[in-house]
Amino acid sequence: MDMLGNQEILREIASGLGDWRKLAQPIAARYRVGGIASAAAFVAAVAEVPVAVGQDPEIRLGRGFVDVALSTVDGRTGGRWVTPDDLELARAISGIARAQGLIGVPGEVAQLELALDTADDKLVGPFWSALLTGEPGHVVEDTVLDPSNRVPNLWFQRTERHETPRQRWHLDLWLAPEVAEERIAAAVAAGGTVVDASKAPSFTVVADPDGNRVCICTALDRE
Repeated sequence: MDMLGNQEILREIASGLGDWRKLAQPIAARYRVGGIASAAAFVAAVAEVPVAVGQDPEIRLGRGFVDVALSTVDGRTGGRWVTPDDLELARAISGIARAQGLIGVPGEVAQLELALDTADDKLVGPFWSALLTGEPGHVVEDTVLDPSNRVPNLWFQRTERHETPRQRWHLDLWLAPEVAEERIAAAVAAGGTVVDASKAPSFTVVADPDGNRVCICTALDRE
């Protein structure tokens, strides 16, 4: 599989895929639609575009929008990666959207992941895979990936063993880069604090008034 790195993907987005943003695994786009009929017409047209094995787009219809996420599933490991085929499919989908007069709103795309602090992901991974997906074998490297995306991904942040209680769970909220600072500012205005911005714009750690932490993530400054 010809897997692309984040920097390659970001260059392609900057050079003609403005509807799309790179999230944790996929590239994603959101389009405004007038109603269910226009949404269905858009999805039907997208369904006519040929796709490679493992490349079926993830499409979600909601009130006034259609979300599309693209990645290719590695048939050997179950991992999800963006490939040149996904970029070509994104170009085709953007072309369909333009032809149908749909407006892309890339700043509204988002992906939520769960992160669990553990010293032994090999030990706890099968448990969380079985609990979240029904099967213990859906752990890909350090992440539980539900094949049908029913639940958020769960990845394991490796740490040293420790006895002192501390926060083991945190959320990773992936956003379009252009809205990350605005979202952080909104969280701070609502009572939160910025704990660590040293890795921004890759990720910024923010805490709620009780000290519970969340990472605001973007694809910038990542390999």
